[in-house]
Amino acid sequence: MELTEINVNLRDEEKLKAFVNITFDDVFVVRGLKVIQGNKGLFVCMPSRKLSDGSYKDIAHPINNDFRQKLEQLILQKYNRVVENPELQGTPDPHVE
Repeated sequence: MELTEINVNLRDEEKLKAFVNITFDDVFVVRGLKVIQGNKGLFVCMPSRKLSDGSYKDIAHPINNDFRQKLEQLILQKYNRVVENPELQGTPDPHVE
């Protein structure tokens, strides 16, 4: 399975820096990932929902750490390109590296 598209929409908030949608094999989309500014730098949060007890649970996420790191690296590369060139915001990136 290949990551074939990353779409970044910037936000101007203290911690939330962007919403991200990703596509696998041009046939499966995961929406609602977030780029967050943490204490140690930027990181990617998976889509989640709020539970009745007030906690949050991921509704889609990588199974292993290697894939999580690869996915985060690709998303943050696209995020940085969009920050440098805001005209890329909201446009799919079919040239995932």
